[in-house]
Amino acid sequence: MTVSAAGAVFTCPVFAEKVDFAPPSLGALSYSLTLPAEPVGSRIARVATRAVLQGHGLEDMADAVVQVVGELIACVCRFTPRGEVYVSLRYREGALRVVLYDGHRRHEHPRLGEACDARRRAALRVLGCVVRECGGEWGVGEAREPGGGTRMWAVVPWRGARGYVGVG
Repeated sequence: MTVSAAGAVFTCPVFAEKVDFAPPSLGALSYSLTLPAEPVGSRIARVATRAVLQGHGLEDMADAVVQVVGELIACVCRFTPRGEVYVSLRYREGALRVVLYDGHRRHEHPRLGEACDARRRAALRVLGCVVRECGGEWGVGEAREPGGGTRMWAVVPWRGARGYVGVG
């Protein structure tokens, strides 16, 4: 509070978070995070994902997508126990695309690569069930970015995710 020489009282306005705003367009839903490849990174990714979806008016798909993000991060923690993981969330053409990059480089020996891929896919069984239930798709492959690593992704259609939580 400030009192002027004339005795008038001025106060600094307090800005409360507005709850009656229109969510940003879905085309603007494009976020990325770099997180530690450890259990705390999983919690941060899940909380951030839910907040992003709520902020864009997509609460009805949050349960399925948060499950997908949690499963992907848990897999990263098994295969990249230290370092960082990059998480990307983008909404395009009626679906949310979740992409994770980790530092686990692809094996040069073909049999080792196949065994590692099989272990990773086995670790993502729950992810596969959730994505299938939502009518989406998922996969694992080599990261195309400099430095290598592994790219894991899932596409979760909005309509299917709504059905996953019993809304659709």
